[in-house]
Amino acid sequence: MKTDLLFREDAYLREARSQVLGHTAEGGIVVEASVFYATGGGQPGDSGMISWDGGKMAIATAVRIEGGLIALVPAEPVALPRDGIEIRQQIDWPRRYRLMRMHTALHLLSVVIPLPVTGGQIGTDKSRLDFMMPEPPVDVAALSAALNRLIERDLPVTTEWISEAELAAKPALVKTMSVQPPKGQGTVRLVRIGEIDLQPCGGTHVARTAEIGHVEIGKIENKGKQNRRVNLILQDA
Repeated sequence: MKTDLLFREDAYLREARSQVLGHTAEGGIVVEASVFYATGGGQPGDSGMISWDGGKMAIATAVRIEGGLIALVPAEPVALPRDGIEIRQQIDWPRRYRLMRMHTALHLLSVVIPLPVTGGQIGTDKSRLDFMMPEPPVDVAALSAALNRLIERDLPVTTEWISEAELAAKPALVKTMSVQPPKGQGTVRLVRIGEIDLQPCGGTHVARTAEIGHVEIGKIENKGKQNRRVNLILQDA
């Protein structure tokens, strides 16, 4: 049995009920269904709360474990809900929504800077992509302006699925060199932004680019002879 990935079906779902399937040796709570995004692809896991008849606890994050399951990680060492009990999950929505905005913005950054991506990390206020970029950009302000123009177009963000064989026949879809799409599942999830971007991704995103709001390209750091880190700052809504 695998955990039902509720966050993948609806990124705007804020709470849901689930049965506790068991516990990990480290004290994680293995769930039948998860509204908590599990850490992966440069996006941190969701935090929030769970409650059940007779108890509640804060959740620090969620992680993937063996067998296609997800475990919720308690924020404090308190008594865990027992196996088989039904729990109510509630994510920290303001934090998740900022991560959704940021993740979508990074996809657009890879359009504005059409170079191979060597790494990345998503945060609530600042995120970054590392590019194979021998020389720094000449005009960072122009890149920021171009990025915000894409955001303001209010493009739809949708998902679709293709087979692993189809993806293998279209290697240009994979922009990230450091993290390859998971293999062995038969299909791969793609995220499409209008007609300007299509790439494999399992993260959570906003439904339209205008939801991102204003962003600014921050410091560009030299991370090696062929590698530069481009920081992206999300302005408060």
